[in-house]
Amino acid sequence: MSTEIIRIFDTTLRDGEQSPGCSMNLSEKLALARQLERLGVDVIEAGFPIASEGDFESVRAVAEEVRGTIVCGLARTGREDIERAARALERAAKPRIHTFIATSDIHLQHKLRMSRERVLEEVGRAVRQARSFVDDVEFSAEDATRSDWEYLVEVCNVAIGAGASTLNLPDTVGYTSPEEYAALIRHLRECVRGAENVVFSVHCHNDLGLAVANSLAAVRAGARQIECTVNGIGERAGNTAMEECVMAMKTRPDVFAGLDTRIRTSEIYPSSRLLSSIIGVPVQPNKAVVGDNAFAHEAGIHQDGVLKAAITYEIMTPQSIGRPSNELVLGKHSGRHAFRERLQELGFALEGEEFQRAFQRFKDLADKKKAIYNEDLEAIVADSVIASDDRFVLGDVCIVSGSFGIPNATVELAVDGVPRKATEFGVGPVDALFKVIASLTETKSELLRYQVNAITGGMDAQGEVSVTVSEGGRKVIGHGAHTDVLVASAKAYVHALNKLEWHKRRHAIAEPKGI
Repeated sequence: MSTEIIRIFDTTLRDGEQSPGCSMNLSEKLALARQLERLGVDVIEAGFPIASEGDFESVRAVAEEVRGTIVCGLARTGREDIERAARALERAAKPRIHTFIATSDIHLQHKLRMSRERVLEEVGRAVRQARSFVDDVEFSAEDATRSDWEYLVEVCNVAIGAGASTLNLPDTVGYTSPEEYAALIRHLRECVRGAENVVFSVHCHNDLGLAVANSLAAVRAGARQIECTVNGIGERAGNTAMEECVMAMKTRPDVFAGLDTRIRTSEIYPSSRLLSSIIGVPVQPNKAVVGDNAFAHEAGIHQDGVLKAAITYEIMTPQSIGRPSNELVLGKHSGRHAFRERLQELGFALEGEEFQRAFQRFKDLADKKKAIYNEDLEAIVADSVIASDDRFVLGDVCIVSGSFGIPNATVELAVDGVPRKATEFGVGPVDALFKVIASLTETKSELLRYQVNAITGGMDAQGEVSVTVSEGGRKVIGHGAHTDVLVASAKAYVHALNKLEWHKRRHAIAEPKGI
């Protein structure tokens, strides 16, 4: 039996970034885009170029960096949207413009205030305009699952006639069910003119926890592209989780006979860890495929079975998704070669200045703790590789705390290259630390959440701190790691403030949310 490829359209950099607090700066997006290319995704949706200057630059940079994978820019059907997307993709080796408009009567009446006939005109004009710039055009009918099916047929007919080669039917609000979604895909494949010449795509949200089930049901009904994100991040309850769809098809070839993806599954876990490190949001322990407990067996009967034959309770292996063991890997006497080899095993390909920064941080850490674990290396990479033009650069930190006096913190910090130093008192060491950083940076943000985790076990484990801050209605998450949890706290807070500053510089043109 011949194998049909299910395309993996990754929208982590676009729809995933819309998850509250999960925004990324340019260098972070580039680092993730490089990993997505190693992962083997077919399409990277790099952003929404008209949304802001930052999004435009991000799409342009990813388009220049990624050469073997299709790079996609999202655009509404407006002329300026499409022109902006085309300019952002000018230097892409494989560009795609993805244009969309809502098709449900709910959206037409309450959001667009447009007639069905007017929307059909917009679809045709927008797709033709996009085709004047690129050969690869995708059209999405926003809120398709709450749209009239016969009207969707008309919309798809117009999109194909204008030159679209991919038709996306998003479950924008996570409303549909597997059986219903599969029936919709079958109906469109049977009724749309020229359906055999286009790829039907699915883009599901997880509001009812059905995004993966809906996507896989649609695939069995004839859809040949899944739009998804790493770790399932995205607006509200998130998007379809890439790793779950891929491994479901890989693990159940009997159910998905003749279907496969181009994903290199050994890069799934490194991709998950890199994203988590970048956005500072840990994966929930019981998350399917990539969660910490995904391959853990605590019950005695399970442990006994796995020891006798792993297949008794494991339907896939940790190695199949690139999950390394937690064994001790390196120490202070390890050299560059061993360090590079281990990073490559974890899915990180560092070169030049990035490698040198990471290696120096490794040597500094190795002087402080005896055992360097994989999780330590991931934290080093996140701290070293994701470098950017930060406005605030943390220097030395000194905290005095205890039961004999008032806790105080002294911090050295550069603002726009100018060194500053100050001391503040607080009700505790973290309070004092954050007060002095807030004073030095003159931030008006509000601290919403502070969380501390140990990266590994042991008394000398690195502490990993995540903070959530808010200003002007925007939430961001910062993270930091260090053997001293207070230093990690300072790094996390400064990281978050730099994210806020980056967003301030983006000068938003509009705030379109997309599909």
